[in-house]
This record gives sequence, C-alpha cells and structure tokens, in this order.
Amino acid sequence: MTLDIRGSIKNTKLSLNQYVVFEELIANAIDAYLIRRSTDPSAPDMNITIEVDFLRADLLDDRELMNVSCGDNGCGLGDDQLKAFLTKDTSYKDDLSISGIGKCKGAGRIQFFHHFAAMRITSTYRVGETFLKRELQYSEPQKQIEADDFNAAPGSKADIGTVIRLEQFKEAVRPRISHGDALSTLFSAPALKKQMLVAFLQRLVGLGEQLGNFKIEFTTRHWKDDQAKIEVLRLADLPAVTAERAVDVEERDPASGDRLGTWQRFNLSHYQLDAEQYDLPRNAIAFCAKSTPVKDITGHYLRTRTEQNNPVGGFHHIVLIEADYLDARVNEQRDDFDNIPDEIPSGDMFSSEKLSYADIHEALDPVIDEMVTPADWKKEVVLKEATHQFGISEAMLQDTKTRIVYGESAQSVAERVLSKYQKAVIDETAAIFSLKEEIMAAEPDSDEFRQKIHELSWKYTSSLKNFDMANLSQLIVRRAAIVDILDLACGQRLAMQAPVDGVKRKDEQIIHSIFFPMRKDSTETTDHDIWLLSEEYQYYDYIASDLPLANIKWNDDTNVFESDIDDALRKVLAKRTSDNGGKRPDIAVFSKEGSAIIVEFKAPGVSTDEHIGDLSEYAQLLAAKSGGKLRKFYGYLVGDSVNTLRLSGNWTPFPTGKGWFQSSELKDPETRQSLGETYFEILHFSDVIDRAKKRIGVYQDKLKLDFQRDSN
Repeated sequence: MTLDIRGSIKNTKLSLNQYVVFEELIANAIDAYLIRRSTDPSAPDMNITIEVDFLRADLLDDRELMNVSCGDNGCGLGDDQLKAFLTKDTSYKDDLSISGIGKCKGAGRIQFFHHFAAMRITSTYRVGETFLKRELQYSEPQKQIEADDFNAAPGSKADIGTVIRLEQFKEAVRPRISHGDALSTLFSAPALKKQMLVAFLQRLVGLGEQLGNFKIEFTTRHWKDDQAKIEVLRLADLPAVTAERAVDVEERDPASGDRLGTWQRFNLSHYQLDAEQYDLPRNAIAFCAKSTPVKDITGHYLRTRTEQNNPVGGFHHIVLIEADYLDARVNEQRDDFDNIPDEIPSGDMFSSEKLSYADIHEALDPVIDEMVTPADWKKEVVLKEATHQFGISEAMLQDTKTRIVYGESAQSVAERVLSKYQKAVIDETAAIFSLKEEIMAAEPDSDEFRQKIHELSWKYTSSLKNFDMANLSQLIVRRAAIVDILDLACGQRLAMQAPVDGVKRKDEQIIHSIFFPMRKDSTETTDHDIWLLSEEYQYYDYIASDLPLANIKWNDDTNVFESDIDDALRKVLAKRTSDNGGKRPDIAVFSKEGSAIIVEFKAPGVSTDEHIGDLSEYAQLLAAKSGGKLRKFYGYLVGDSVNTLRLSGNWTPFPTGKGWFQSSELKDPETRQSLGETYFEILHFSDVIDRAKKRIGVYQDKLKLDFQRDSN
C-alpha cells in the first residue's frame, strides 16, 4: 500500500475553497467518530479540537507562516483506516453501513499536501481489548507514504482518536487562498467558527443525537500575542431549520432540449438566523454535495455585495440545496460540479447531461426568492422601471416566462426578455426556412405539399407575435420618450434652454429638430418624428426641413418646383419684414398624389395669429411653381399662444383643446383661378402633445404598458 504524493498532487488540483483544509480535517474527524460510535455506543460525545499557530516568517513582520492541527476522539487509524488513507480513489466509506457517514474518493487529504510540506500523525485505536498507537512523520521531498512509514507502539484507552498536524505552509499557495489578506485574519478563531458553522450546518443538524452533545473547539495563537483566542461550536449553537422544500426539475433531451417527462429531485433547507444572535460574515446559498456546501450561488439571488454581506430583514439566510444529481457530479476538489451545462442544448455534441443550471434555477428561483426576499421589496417597482425605460410589459414577461427576481435591475429584466424573444425569432426563422426547403422539394399535387403550406403559414403567423411584441414595444417606448422631450422643450424646461446672458434663445430650433432634424430631408434621414402631427405623414414621398425648395426632387430625379421658387419666396416674405428675407417653411412634406404639408413652428411666447398669412402665401406659391402638380395643401401653425380677436375668416375652434381649423378653396389672388384646396390648423404645442399621447395610449393598452412612475 502506497500513497504517491507527487502523483496525487499532479492529478488532483488545488481547491479554490480557502477553508478546504479545515473542512477536510473536520469532515474526516466526524466520520471517524461515527465509525467509533457504531461499534461503541458508550463512546463519549464527539470532541474535535482545531489549533492554528501563526508564526513569524521574517524579520520584516510582513508575512506569516501557519501550522494547523486537528485532534478528534474518533476511531483512530486502525488497519482498515490506514489502508484507506494509503489508497487514492478509495471506496472504504462507501461500504460502511453507518448513517450519516460521508462518502468520498479519498482525494480530500491531497489538499493537505497542496498546502503544507510536512505532516505528523499520532493516532490511537482499539483492537479487541488492547490499544495501539501509530505515528507518522512526513516532509518533502519525500515522494511516497507507505504502511512501513508508520511506527507502532502500545497506547491507552484515554487517547483513542487522531491528531493530524500540518506544518511548513507553502508560499506557492498563499496568493491562491489569501487574496492579499493576512492568514491570521482569514483563519482567526471567530472566523473559523462562523465558516465551519455554515459549512457543516446541514450535516450536523442532520446527524442529530449521533454526535451527542458535541464540541468543536477553535484555538489560534499568534506570535505577537501571548493570549490564545478560543471559540467553541456546540450542539446548542445549531439553529433549527426554518423551512424544507422539495423541488422536482424536469430533464431535457441533451440534443433537442425537448422535455422528457422525467425528473430529478432537489431538497432545499432554509435556515433563518437572527442577526443579533448569529454574527455571521455573510448570507449563504449553495449547491451541496453530501450535505456540505460546494458551489456558492448567493450572488444569483442577492445581487450586490451589500445584500450578500449583511442581514436581510434582520436575519442571516442560509439556503442549502442537495440532490443525488449533485452528489454524483461533484469534482475531486469539492469546489464545483463536473459537466453540468449552462443551457440545454449546450452546443457540445458529446454532452449527455439532461439538466442544465438554467433548468435548475428556473425551478428553484421562485422557492428561494420566497425564502430570502425582504418583505418590503416589490417587483412592481422594477416592472414599472422596465416598462418606462425599455417597454417591457407584464404580458411580455408572461409570454417569455421571465421572472423578476430580488435585486435585479430593470435593464437586466429587459435584456433577459429581449434575449428570449431574439432566440425565439431565430429558432422560428430557422424552422420556417427548413419548411420552405421541404416545400420546394415537394410535389404540388401531393397531400404533403398542402400540409406543408398549412404548417408554414401557422409557423410564420406565430413567429410574428415575437417579432411584433419586441419591435412594437420598443417603438412605443421611443415615442413616449419623444413626447416627454417635446413637452419639456415647449415648457422651456430642457437643460439646454437655461437662460445665458448674451446668448439668444433657440427654443424654436429645438422644437423644430424634435419633429425633424433641421436642414435635412428624407433622402438623408429616416429617423424623424413627423408622426407627432399625423401618423400618415410618416409615409409621404418626400420631407424637407428648412431646405431650398428648388432642390426638391421626386424619386425619378425630376424637380418638384421651378428653379426660381426660392427667389419668389424671398420676395413674397420680404414684403412682410426684412427678417423673413431668407425664410422657408420649417417643414414641407410632399406626396406624388399632389399633396403638400407645410409646418411652421413659433417659439414659445410668439403669437401664431401674426403668421396666418404665411400659410396662404406658401400654398399659393407652391401651387404656382409646381406647375399644377400640387393641389391639396395642409398647413400647420404650431405655437403656444394666439390672439383670437385677430382670427379672420372661417376659423373654427376644435371641440377639445385650444386649436382652430379652416378649410377653403385656394384661388389665385389676381385671376381668381382655382389652384386647389387648403386645410389649415392653428395648434398649441399642448394639443400636439396630447394627441400624440392618445395615439401612443392605444398601443400601450394593447401591450399593457404603463409609463406612469410612482409619485413616491
């Protein structure tokens, strides 16, 4: 029997768990006690002593060395135990029919050799009515440990048990486990007690009376301090389990992801510890193997460091998740699980796993959220934020089976929802493409052809839901934001509208640019918001914003107007005031059907009635210079004030709002020849905003979007 130290270190990786040495020492001590108790019911209560000595490493006092010892009153290192100790990948404990004993592969003790270069073992065990003591002294560069390396001598009943002392802490592992912290801080007596309480809580509670009124004592000594620090973990320190739940997780086909109708059971134990009684360093939610935490998943449920490291609702929460599925997949280092994919299908053609972390979390999340979520947390607040910022409705959450979890941001919710829609769209598009390929290969006069056509139409129709839901919600959120900005601009409440001495205000330009970027046309940009006036204007053939009218062309590159239209326009407007000499319509919209829309914005405080004549003159000039191509003219004067006493003609007030409208025939002022028809409106910005909100509201109701923030 030989334990190959160098080979074992090479083949068993260093654990990422900072406390692995202490956990392995205590786990083995508990097993040794259970073995003793199984043959000697009168054995005293379990007693484990952990001692840590922090030594001076150099004269500069900036580093510490550490020696660790663990003493127990277990069965001792008898022949069977010695054989197991010297055998890598042992099955010794698997064959023991002792309740609560830990199953193992014999790899845990390899962590001792990873961390320390020397080991001393003193162990006393019973054989019949006699007692024997075995001792071992090992230190590097010794490559192997064999049975003959142990010295045997007579022992006494009072010494039954084992003391393992680990010395010569290796500098190579320091940065891997300390992360810059002093060893005496990480492994102080109080820290060890708290860490081991969490690590062994489930196992100690589960063992019940088998350990008696046990005691695990932690003693630390520091070379700078003559006084040892002692902490004791006792049976009385163990909390009662708050809740236990069993959750079944459905398995999937590794290749297709289809549900199989078979299940794996996961058992959850929730401990809720009063923060005033238990001064724990953090909350803990973990996947376990053999009743011991292996993979910490606290961050999945408590998103911030503050939440993880502080009581939630006045309590520390420990949630331990166990399953035969996890036991079978724990790695040798016991710091993770092998082969469990994040998603199914995983993209790995060789993967045979039927569960993924995504499947497990989907089943466990609602249960764990109930356990650890503070009572004052409301998911509705996050939903309102996700709706307002990203257009994510409750219907979309239900459609994609997305849950809002405690600590999650609105952006994270939106990303998960849209990611699911994107995946659904991709999958459905691929399915549609495959169906089209099959249809192309089918015979039109066959029953199969008709069936494929029906299938394609249904697949395409169902896919539109995913396309439309995501795209429409994004559109409505964008439009709601534009309306909010327009409202602020009209009220002169934008940051850029703050008064600055000596700088002329640009209120009209700002409002103009919200509707349509200034000095651009629809050949240069499709990103505009002319829908604020009317939805149909989005689809007109050409839109120009403060551009020379002579440059306007139809899609076939023919000019809309005669080349002298801009000169004629300047002459007309110059008659009014020299300020208007270079003026053009703020926005002009044209369609080949012979319609033109003229939009004039007036800065807040400028009375719109003073510019009514602008609309008529624009219309007459556009009609004349278009050679009769344009005959219907829609004009809008948009501002925030009007002197109704100066409204001449047949202006009619709207039934609601503050606006006015007029419809009449457009005639040449000299020949009285009919040039077309006009429809003009005088609008207040508040009316435009109200109309836009009502149009958006129709879609909001369909999507169940609510953009109203809480006043609190």
